[in-house]
Amino acid sequence: MTRPLALVTGGVKRVGAAIAARLADVGYALALHGNSDAIPDEQLTARLQETGCIWSGFQQDFLDEGAAEALMDAVVGHFGRTPDLVINSASIFGQDNVGQILEKDLQAHFRVNSLVPVLLTTALHHRRPENSERACVIHVLDQRIRNPNQDQLSYTLSKQALAGSVRSLAVACADRIRVNGVAPGLTLTAGEYGADQLANITAMMPLERLPDPEDIADAIVYLAGANAVTGQIIYVDGGASLKGFDRDFVHLGKD
Repeated sequence: MTRPLALVTGGVKRVGAAIAARLADVGYALALHGNSDAIPDEQLTARLQETGCIWSGFQQDFLDEGAAEALMDAVVGHFGRTPDLVINSASIFGQDNVGQILEKDLQAHFRVNSLVPVLLTTALHHRRPENSERACVIHVLDQRIRNPNQDQLSYTLSKQALAGSVRSLAVACADRIRVNGVAPGLTLTAGEYGADQLANITAMMPLERLPDPEDIADAIVYLAGANAVTGQIIYVDGGASLKGFDRDFVHLGKD
């Protein structure tokens, strides 16, 4: 039996690698995208070997013109078929605010975080055979799309645009693709937060816990197999989106 094929953008490190590892566990073949290189981190490499996953890496800078089409062409050319699942996990994260925002930064964030994921979705739709089982696209978003704060303005705006595309693409592509989103909260905090600050932030969450990459991967696997679900966003954030915060988490919980 042919394994289903998943394309994971930003899939060679951090949260993207955790998602890729989980998909390898449940039997997917993997097309792993990276920006500057497509070499999986050590933990993912070990998991790929343990699971016997069929995989290949694809380097593509999403700031380049035509990046989405080029990546989809490369994946289809290598595997000889379209992906059954596309996880739009790659993103850039800037630190600008309303007093610092620059046109070039806004353009870069929208291209990487919104435009390319949308174009990957439409590229998949164009290439997906009419009589095949519906493919699935999942955008990795951010819990702040529900209650934005004043920080990381270009990033937030680009993720809000991507979140807004979920319902529109779910309608437009429904004949061949399901489109959903996962909105994580604060994840992978090593090196950026002190232990006391992190404990204080955790206590602010309604569930008094923060998500880990495996929680996000679990939501991805659910949506990948939820054949009656489209146009939905699942928040994996310890309840952070149920509250409003004036600043980004890095500025909170220091007292």
